[in-house]
Amino acid sequence: MMKVAEPEIASQTFGDPAHPPILLIMGAMASMLWWPEAFCRKLAGKGLFVIRYDNRDTGRSTKYAPGEPPYTFDDMADDAIRVLDGYCIAKAHVVGMSMGGMITQLVALKHPSRVISLTAISTSPVGTDTSHLPGMTEVYRKHSAEGADVDWSDRDQVVDFIVKDAHAIAGTAHPFDEKRMRAFVEQDYDRSGGFLSATNHFMLKSSEDRGGEDGKGRLHELKVPLLVIHGTDDPIFPIEHGAALAEAVAGAKLVRIEGGGHELHPDDWAVIVDAIVTHTHAR
Repeated sequence: MMKVAEPEIASQTFGDPAHPPILLIMGAMASMLWWPEAFCRKLAGKGLFVIRYDNRDTGRSTKYAPGEPPYTFDDMADDAIRVLDGYCIAKAHVVGMSMGGMITQLVALKHPSRVISLTAISTSPVGTDTSHLPGMTEVYRKHSAEGADVDWSDRDQVVDFIVKDAHAIAGTAHPFDEKRMRAFVEQDYDRSGGFLSATNHFMLKSSEDRGGEDGKGRLHELKVPLLVIHGTDDPIFPIEHGAALAEAVAGAKLVRIEGGGHELHPDDWAVIVDAIVTHTHAR
């Protein structure tokens, strides 16, 4: 694969730069806005210097032609380090959600000296054989398949589908606010200039995909303190994925969000923020 120029990565910070830094990495097709500003301010209010950023192919970061991404998950792990370098930060607490949770695992495996602690939300262990774990729910699989019929260059179709998607991955514990979600998705769509390039995220490979000879990968090598946060009603990665990740890393802790989906629901922020803050303060 030919060497691609380093992407421009858009980022934003909250809080006092003198406080311990915490880097937030979002999931597939999701810009940094999916770490809501109010959520970031809550973390900053607890004494952390919060950094969120747009993954490549999302938001205001570099975009590539859809269909053939000239980069891998490993490159996205390097992007996280590039963001830290941009702020002259030697090491940070790193938090990732969904695909971002997989990227955080790669960051910790590739650049252990740059990571103080790791938090993985609604994700699955990388480089590990997960075929014995429950897959996404039938209902979500059906919804997901409908994405193939969406014209990703048509704003109305895309916004409708992403709002439906957000509803499909929501948990059972809290009501789904469709009006608020639609306004948010429209804002994200317009800021990003559409989501066509973001579909590249579903075509990515990683060096950890091979899973090692025993199918267990390298997670057992992680020496970084790990916190896993997972909704008990996650339809994409059922809770068993979070449990398997916590089990793979010595001393890891699992926090279950009862009735939580594949989401950061505002009603769960208090529990999530407290868990993250407790985890970072222990270091």
